[in-house]
Amino acid sequence: MSTRRDFIKAAGFGIVDLAMSGAVAKPKSAAGRNPNIVFILADDLGWAELGCYGNTFNETPNLDRLAKQGMRFTDAYTAAPVCSPYRAALMTGQYPARTGITDYLRPNDKKHLSTEYITISEALKNAGYATGIIGKWHLTGYANHGAKEFPPAMHGFDETIVSENRGIGGGSYFHPYHFNREVQKRLPGKEYLVDRCNLEAIEFIERHKNESFFLYLSHYAVHTRLTGKPELVAEFEKKPGAGKGFKAQRNNPHLAAQLKSIDEGIGMIRTKLDELGLSSDTILVFTGDNGGEDRVTSNAPLRAGKSTLYEGGIRVPLIMSYPILVPAGTICKTPTSNIDFYPTLCQLAGTRPDSKQHFDGVSLTDVLQNPKIPLQRDILYWHYPLEKPHFLGGHSSGAVRKGDWKLIEYFDTGQKELYNLADDIGEENNLVNTNHEKVAELHGLLKAWRKDVGAKIPSGQTD
Repeated sequence: MSTRRDFIKAAGFGIVDLAMSGAVAKPKSAAGRNPNIVFILADDLGWAELGCYGNTFNETPNLDRLAKQGMRFTDAYTAAPVCSPYRAALMTGQYPARTGITDYLRPNDKKHLSTEYITISEALKNAGYATGIIGKWHLTGYANHGAKEFPPAMHGFDETIVSENRGIGGGSYFHPYHFNREVQKRLPGKEYLVDRCNLEAIEFIERHKNESFFLYLSHYAVHTRLTGKPELVAEFEKKPGAGKGFKAQRNNPHLAAQLKSIDEGIGMIRTKLDELGLSSDTILVFTGDNGGEDRVTSNAPLRAGKSTLYEGGIRVPLIMSYPILVPAGTICKTPTSNIDFYPTLCQLAGTRPDSKQHFDGVSLTDVLQNPKIPLQRDILYWHYPLEKPHFLGGHSSGAVRKGDWKLIEYFDTGQKELYNLADDIGEENNLVNTNHEKVAELHGLLKAWRKDVGAKIPSGQTD
């Protein structure tokens, strides 16, 4: 079996040189092929929901075990506090402001992810990977709502499974699924959506066991309206401190039940990889697309939640495992963003991103080998322009983090907030009036970045 040392030696690079040199790493499996990639995305999953992140009510034994056997990130960020821009950034490796998708897309939206981009799925497909998406896409309007539709097949996915062709708001967790009425029931009894997606993931891996594959398992859970399987909800309702109903703000039994179903799928996937002898040759990523809705959960100690640029809206759990490269039981405190997955996965897959396409992300390969190695980047940016406040409370705004310092600028009011995250992870102490030099520095960076990426601010709001 390949070892981490064998991989580094075979690739011809030292631990630092591998990612810093710009060379393409080519880790090969025992069968002489590039590593498989399983990317699992939970919808609206807060940073504090997993046991390995300190949660004592929810039950996530498989994810906790994955963290012990891989790397857990403490400062992993999303490129936006809502769904569609995250997914655009994931597919392109660019900040959402560059793609023009800075808010979630409505069912009849004219906006869509442009087919001019070479997405991560296309890049991997061009490198010989079998590609598949199971679940949520949300990067187009839908023909069923009068929009021109740009489904995953137009962006490099060979297989599109249990994905939407209608609006997805409001949750639809039992068959028949309102977001795609053509999906035929496969599981006995009252088919549950998370279970169905887990089954499809196992079958995709089985179908492609003899070739390199990229599986994007994009769960619709735990998006509201929260609805867990009744038997699991009943279990959590009996636990001490359980909240009441699907609207509980703390220890929500429906959220816990949904998350347990996702966690069970993690166990199923890892068992299948073990059975097929693919575990050591598979990159496994688990993360969320934005913070949890703070009307149905608590993101504490982080402030606020989905739709805001506070930490509760943009900091998410991230666990990565790749046994021949990533040391077990490691914790990475380096700030990362989901724009980094594209260059990272391409490098590990042994392929170069198209040189004609701009990338804002950086490869995390060096960090995956040694979390103490610094990235050649210490600034992250956000741009979230809104014509009117989000129904969850978010406002038209932008933000920048440099080192431990973070500035939030509100376009609709002109106000600014400054925080030192090293001392104040909960963003309780606004230092804007006591550190004018830092405010000026970060605001200057933010304005220069907006100009560089072509970020637009709604008419009548402050720049």
